[in-house]
Amino acid sequence: MQPSAKGSQLAAHSPEPMFYYFAYGSCMCPVDLKRSLDENTHDYVVGTATLRGYRLGFFRRSQRRNCGVLDIVRDSGSVVEGVLYRLPMRLSDRLDEREEGYSHEAIEVHSQGQRFVNVRTYTVIEKLSEEHAPNDWYFSVVLRGAVTCGLPEQYCWNLFHHMHQLQQRDSSPPQMLQVV
Repeated sequence: MQPSAKGSQLAAHSPEPMFYYFAYGSCMCPVDLKRSLDENTHDYVVGTATLRGYRLGFFRRSQRRNCGVLDIVRDSGSVVEGVLYRLPMRLSDRLDEREEGYSHEAIEVHSQGQRFVNVRTYTVIEKLSEEHAPNDWYFSVVLRGAVTCGLPEQYCWNLFHHMHQLQQRDSSPPQMLQVV
């Protein structure tokens, strides 16, 4: 997904302070991000981006969403695909509010053949020891953001498969012990 030429020019030449933000979960979807920030975020999309040395996991259970939500954890052999935004600094506090239970981390990503350093992302503060499944709404918004913003097809399939497996695991009835 590319921002409109007009929007991209406005964001690139904005007189107000800006920051780069890497989204890998529900914030990949500009429509969902707009809901939290009360502002159209399509014009702030730089493009797809790759974070090396991390992997995704559902190591937080959100009380607000009543399901497992995404996190990133260090893993030298993995990559996380996501969306790079260039947001106005005035949206920083609203983004922090949305990401309750997460803390800022400065990372480096690659997008459109360029390296971006000191990019903000969010990581879970109190990681759970095992993953928790997303609910259908979260599953849908994450996948919609990934597909709409043009993440690689194989990555989208892997993301779908991982979320589906977690849902299947959490919805299967407990196994009964057989006494012989």
